[in-house]
Amino acid sequence: MTSTTRMGGRMGGRTGVRMGVRMGVLALLWGSAFLWIELALDHGLTPGWITFVRCLLGAGVLLALAYAAGQRLPRDRRTWRRLAVAAFFCNALPFLLFGIGQQTVDSGVAGVLNATTPLWSLLIGVALGTERGFGAAKVAGLVLGFAGILLIFAPWSGDSGLMSIGALALLGASASYAVAFAYMARKLVGGGTAPMALSAAQLLAATALSVPAPLAGGTGTLTWAGVGAVVVLGIFATGLTFHLNYRMIAEEGPTSAATVGYLLPVVSVALGALVLDEPLTVRVVAGMAVVLAGVALTRRGRRPAPDPDLEPEPDPDRGPAPGVPSGRSSAVAGP
Repeated sequence: MTSTTRMGGRMGGRTGVRMGVRMGVLALLWGSAFLWIELALDHGLTPGWITFVRCLLGAGVLLALAYAAGQRLPRDRRTWRRLAVAAFFCNALPFLLFGIGQQTVDSGVAGVLNATTPLWSLLIGVALGTERGFGAAKVAGLVLGFAGILLIFAPWSGDSGLMSIGALALLGASASYAVAFAYMARKLVGGGTAPMALSAAQLLAATALSVPAPLAGGTGTLTWAGVGAVVVLGIFATGLTFHLNYRMIAEEGPTSAATVGYLLPVVSVALGALVLDEPLTVRVVAGMAVVLAGVALTRRGRRPAPDPDLEPEPDPDRGPAPGVPSGRSSAVAGP
């Protein structure tokens, strides 16, 4: 073996380790969002306040990063109108619904349901006629994915199951992400605005849209633990995670970044069991495995039909995670 080959092997090994560490850190930060939401709820914050503060702090982080990178916010009104629509369905509404849902549903289960976004995206694509190649694998993926949801909630057990307000809110949040990604793939690709600045602008719009939420939800008994949880949620699990994800896509490619999506529910279930002492039942673990298997099947060879009025763009559901957009249509999403 030549010295050049040995050096190449060592460099490849270091690159693999670095990529693995980066993926692990990103999955831990992003998957911990459900934990921080749960802690904030348990320590006096309402879903409305969590949504508003999360959007505000996330916007602040991305604005600072965009400014440091020399990226400027969009200035035309059309882009801002489109960002407002994306911010509602991709941030303000799902963030609020996750807070509402986690009042009655465990954080680990919320993380698993967040991973169902590609299933909703596929259904929306079929309804809009933009989904091509809807073959047996994708049909099987849909059936498996929603069977996993049924397995988790087990409505046959006599509990409220899928008809509970919390469960419906969480499923609504995942479906809202799917609506947002379908819209962003058509309306927020290209345009010349740098991705970081575009995402910062989107979270600014989401912050404005979230202003009424704290007023409608009342107030609770605020504690420093609740404040700390929502600060970590906004700064690290929203703003910083997007920055790390954007760097991973740029340096490692969307395939590596997409792998993180399959780790998020695993992280959320593990943290819920270890930190919050949530029950780690065989049914929940099996349901998570079935959901992720269904998602994997629906994503095989997926390509959306191009919009003739727009430059062709990658499908946002192909990376960086189930339910998280990437590429030039990059924008802030999250559990």
